[in-house]
Amino acid sequence: MLYDGECSLCTGAALRFKGVLERNGFVLAPLQSNWVSRRFGFNHNVQPTEMLVLLPDGRAVGGADGLVQIARRIWWAWSLFARAQIPGAMILLRAVYRRVAANRQLVNGVCRLPRTNLFGGLFPLVLLPV
Repeated sequence: MLYDGECSLCTGAALRFKGVLERNGFVLAPLQSNWVSRRFGFNHNVQPTEMLVLLPDGRAVGGADGLVQIARRIWWAWSLFARAQIPGAMILLRAVYRRVAANRQLVNGVCRLPRTNLFGGLFPLVLLPV
């Protein structure tokens, strides 16, 4: 699993789930790693827009599709994979992932990405449980 190593939200999530991911066969690395830049032709001056998951068959899937592939391989998260199979579910999951990824600096305010307005600045309220 490749994550944005310059984003505290992304790095925090990677560290939080590192044990469970490694127990399920995943290896974590920042997208800013030299080997990642060489493999995918990334420019070090461009901010990553999504995490990537490298699958055993060599394919790379990103964003919500990557999260679903992670969930597929972890027994307690498998329900996310199952729900993603419902027609139209991936459209919603991808939209939510893109919105969160594009505005991840709003969660804790420490990412170096430029701040954008999301839902009139009320995005953190969307995350509150009902």
